[in-house]
Amino acid sequence: MTKAVGVARKVAYRKESQWGVAPGASGAKYIRRVTADFNLTKETYSSNELRTDYQIADFRHGVRSATGTINGELSPGSYSDFIGSVLARDFAAGASATGLALAITASGTNFAVTRATGSWLTDGFKVGTVVRITAGTGANAVNLNNNALVLSMTALVLTVQVLSRFSFVPDPTITAATVATIGKSTYIPKTGHTDDSYTFENWFSDIAQSEVYTGLKVGSMSVSLPSTGLVTTDFSLMGKDLTQTGTSQYFTTPTDPSTTGIFAAVQGALILNGQAGACITDASISIERAQEAAPCVGSNNASEVFSGTLSVTGNLSAYFSDNVIRDYFANETPVTVIIALTTSTEKNADVVTFVLPKVKFGSSAIADAQSGLVQSIDFTALLNDVTTGGLIDSTILVQDTSLS
Repeated sequence: MTKAVGVARKVAYRKESQWGVAPGASGAKYIRRVTADFNLTKETYSSNELRTDYQIADFRHGVRSATGTINGELSPGSYSDFIGSVLARDFAAGASATGLALAITASGTNFAVTRATGSWLTDGFKVGTVVRITAGTGANAVNLNNNALVLSMTALVLTVQVLSRFSFVPDPTITAATVATIGKSTYIPKTGHTDDSYTFENWFSDIAQSEVYTGLKVGSMSVSLPSTGLVTTDFSLMGKDLTQTGTSQYFTTPTDPSTTGIFAAVQGALILNGQAGACITDASISIERAQEAAPCVGSNNASEVFSGTLSVTGNLSAYFSDNVIRDYFANETPVTVIIALTTSTEKNADVVTFVLPKVKFGSSAIADAQSGLVQSIDFTALLNDVTTGGLIDSTILVQDTSLS
């Protein structure tokens, strides 16, 4: 008898238009995964009856539900559907401006991109996003289509860090220039929250077995950045039921998964309060969306999966070199955290950024050791209420330059 193996298994998904109802069989996508587990779960009830034979006489099954977990290596575009769902907002295009007169000047190790008229703030550009000068008469070629991470801004000046191996060149006179936020971004909105659900199919191609799970909502996401190694991500899902099984595949010709490069934590930037000075040894971000299944008497399934408050927490570890991070904790000082990950050092490499505009540290502990001393910092991200200077008025913003 043939036994199923993991490399022959395919996992496909499609967003539902009605919770718990499988969408049409076309239009699904395969996911990239390290592991992906989807299972039917049931509540169980064991009898508490007191009996003279000292034994349990009955054991029953109750409400059915579906659960899922996805573990992967983070890459551009591969998990954008789920990121948008956990943040309750679809990805959308960012700001751009055309017909500009620009000057590029050095600003320490970074660069200032100054416009003659108008306002970066009014145009909707945001701190922590990646922009490119996509056109400009008289521009040095190295400055065009070169990834630039926005560190701060005023109405006329963007201060940026170049993310490629090709540094900007001072350029005093560029005309008819276009500056664009690359790809698309999402964030936790204040209103108009989405409440997405998905149907997933396990297709065990080597043994011709299909399992179709419906009503799955993304409840959490985490991202882990080791000091050396690949960036990983995890998602958890809660749903309605294992709706269908069979010997033929439910989803017809799902789209192949992305082939974008996987992020290594050593490529990119981690900016703490506008500075890249701290030597961060690892970092993690966790996004939790409160979920609750709603069982009803007489129903074998939950009638809904409710979604609640979003919590964003994380951890940073850094070599202890000065008092800056410790004092942020001691003085309860809000700080901004920006993580930018690149697939390579090319000018137009794909980038994913995570922007936490208002973070408070909840702990700062230094572990004793014979060599380098490392301080570990737990943090909680908060709704940002100071939106001057181009900071997003949300708890977190995520940008993916690969999205079109």
